[in-house]
Amino acid sequence: MDLQLTDKVAVVTGANSGIGLAITRALVAEGAYVVAGSLSTENLDGVDRVLAVSVDLLAENGPATLIKRAIDEHGRLDVLVNNVGAVRIRVDGFLATSDEEFEWALKIDFFTGLRATRAALRPMLEQGSGSIVNIASVNSFFQPDAATVDYGVAKAGVVNLSKSLSQEFGPKGIRVNCVSPGQVSTDLWLGEHGVAATLADATGTDADTIRASAAAAIATGRFTTPQEVATLVTFLASDRAANITGANYVIDGGLIKTT
Repeated sequence: MDLQLTDKVAVVTGANSGIGLAITRALVAEGAYVVAGSLSTENLDGVDRVLAVSVDLLAENGPATLIKRAIDEHGRLDVLVNNVGAVRIRVDGFLATSDEEFEWALKIDFFTGLRATRAALRPMLEQGSGSIVNIASVNSFFQPDAATVDYGVAKAGVVNLSKSLSQEFGPKGIRVNCVSPGQVSTDLWLGEHGVAATLADATGTDADTIRASAAAAIATGRFTTPQEVATLVTFLASDRAANITGANYVIDGGLIKTT
């Protein structure tokens, strides 16, 4: 299927690894130009049709700086994918999670996307079209627990904001959707300091046992791949999904058993 993304201009945040890198590659494969923002860019440098921008997206002006680079380079912006994010497992629960830790989660998981969206809406409104896809999480609504309490709060904010913006800007030609992955085979879950390793240290077991237990709760018996998330994001970004807005698509291998 031709997704009609040839020569479209997309910005992807957190693009140097994991889901963000997979989204960048998927958009390029569909013929788009990608302005890829990340603190480090070693996996992006020299990639055809990709402008790699080293930027601190936690800085107040970081997301706007990235959007400006896209406009300066290409003169337009068709797609924004707010992907940058992180989680710190709170092994000691809510009462041990400080205001500062909640602020950290909100900054990286909510405010980066808020600021990028604010900057992107201006050129999108001028051209009368645009698609914004926000990477949320099943943690925003599914069995929230103390280990991800701040992360879940931030991602719930992403979903709520996306639905609000879809209503305000839908009549002006701009679509806003979310993708909520479950466990994905990236460093966030499987890396040296990822969720599995952190929980293993806290419970006196090993990371492979934690990973296997998590996979066993999934209907397909495995984690989602970054490429599978990227396929869904790329479709939602495209004009093939022209009447989809305000939606939150779950991709979790059947982790969630109820609607």
